[in-house]
Amino acid sequence: MPSQQELDFQISPLVQESLVHNTRTLHNLQSLTASLFGIGAGILGLESYSGFLFYLVFSLVTTLLFYGLRIAPAGVSSSSSPSSSSSSTSNKGGAVLARYFRSGWEFWTAGLSNGLAGFILTWTLFYGLVRA
Repeated sequence: MPSQQELDFQISPLVQESLVHNTRTLHNLQSLTASLFGIGAGILGLESYSGFLFYLVFSLVTTLLFYGLRIAPAGVSSSSSPSSSSSSTSNKGGAVLARYFRSGWEFWTAGLSNGLAGFILTWTLFYGLVRA
């Protein structure tokens, strides 16, 4: 007799290639926007904590927009369909994220560390170009 988890995976299987693709897409978006935020911080002449706060706030805004525009609508449309299971209708944001990414923590915080090097590089470059 299959367990409940096995039955759930038979109904809506998680494909590892899709999870990797989704994570890579989000990583590429966050790396690109981190460089753009570095350009903005350098042109604005931000220094020290204000520059890092700029990066932190706009990275979280980018992730929030990505969630709101790409992930949440998919969760709403799948939970409103009559063929969806009752577990998808009772679970909110975490269950929707679990369908597309490995974990919610990875989704919300991975971009902060992934894009930090690109942010600092472009921040210092454009700060030096503007101040020179």
